[in-house]
Amino acid sequence: MINRYRGMAGAVLMSLIGASGPAWASSDDHGAMEKKQLQHALLNLAQRARPGLLGITVLDLDTGVQVRINADRAYPMMSVFKAPAAAAVLALVDAGKLSLDQTVTLTRADVVDGSAIPSIGAHFRGDSMAFTLAQLLTAAVSESDNTAADALVRLAGGPRAVTGYLLAHGIDGLHVDLDEAGIDRIFEGADHGDRPSAHETEQQRLERRRRGYRAYLSDSRNRTTPDAAADFLNKLWKGQLLSPSSTRRLLQLMYAQTTPSRLRAGLPEGVRLADKCGTSASLEGETAAYNDIGIMTWPDGHTVIVAAFLTASHMDRAGRDAVYVDIAQSIVQAVK
Repeated sequence: MINRYRGMAGAVLMSLIGASGPAWASSDDHGAMEKKQLQHALLNLAQRARPGLLGITVLDLDTGVQVRINADRAYPMMSVFKAPAAAAVLALVDAGKLSLDQTVTLTRADVVDGSAIPSIGAHFRGDSMAFTLAQLLTAAVSESDNTAADALVRLAGGPRAVTGYLLAHGIDGLHVDLDEAGIDRIFEGADHGDRPSAHETEQQRLERRRRGYRAYLSDSRNRTTPDAAADFLNKLWKGQLLSPSSTRRLLQLMYAQTTPSRLRAGLPEGVRLADKCGTSASLEGETAAYNDIGIMTWPDGHTVIVAAFLTASHMDRAGRDAVYVDIAQSIVQAVK
C-alpha cells in the first residue's frame, strides 16, 4: 500500500508536516538524524493508515527531540481516559481525602459491560459487592475494567473533576466528560434516554447501532490531542502530578497492562513500557478508536514518550496491530 502512494510522498509529507506544526526540538546532530528518520517513518505509517486518521506525538526525554503527526486535533480516547482518572483519584489519596484500603460498595446497577478483562463485571455476585480502592485502581488501569473505571470517576467527583485536575496541572486538550456508561449509551444510540424497543428487529438494531456509531465519531466529548496525552505522561513520569508513592503506583499499574499488546509488541526485550490502551467497538469494517499511550524506558534509562491514536480505521485488527508494532519499532530504530 505504501508503493501506491510513493509518487505522492513529497506533497503528503509537506502537507502533514505543515499541519503538525514545528517539529525540530534539538539542534544536536544525533537528535536531528533521529528526528528526520522518525518523522519519515511515522508519516509513512499515517499514509498506510488511510482512510483512517493516525495521530502521534513522540517525545524523547533524553535528546529533547519531538515528532508530531496530525497531533493538534482531538481523538476519541476510549479507555485511555482511565489513566488520568486514576491519577485524579490518587491525588485525593495524596491529599488524605481517600484511602487505598477504604472499601467501596458497588451494586449490580453499577456494572458496565465491555471491559478488556472484566475482572469485576464477569465475576459480580449478588446485589452488591465491596472492593478496596486499591482493587478498583488495579482493575481500572491494569485490566481496563469499565465498572471499576466508573467507580473511580465517581470517587474523583465526576468527569468534570477529572478534567479540572488535569487543567490545574497545565494539561490542556485532554478532557473527560463521560464515564464508560455514558460512552456505551452513545454507541447504543441511547444517549438521550431512548431505549431499544422490546420488539426491535435485526434491521432496526443495525440502524440504531449505525446511528450510535456515527454519533460517537462526531461527538466532541472524552477527546484528547496526542500532544495533551504526551504532556500527561511527561508530567506523570517527572513526578509533577502526584506524590512519589502515588506516581510509582500508577506507573506500576500501567506496566502491568499487558492486554492488549500494541506498542509493547514492537519493543525488544529489555525495553519497558508503562501504557494505557483504548479500543472502541467496530461496525461494518470500521473502528472508531484504536489507541495506545505509553512511556518506553531502555535499560540504560533512556526514556521516550509516545501517544498514538487511530480513528475511523478501515483496517482489520491484524492491520491495526501491525501499525502499532511499526510505530514502536520505528522509535527503537531512531533512538539507537
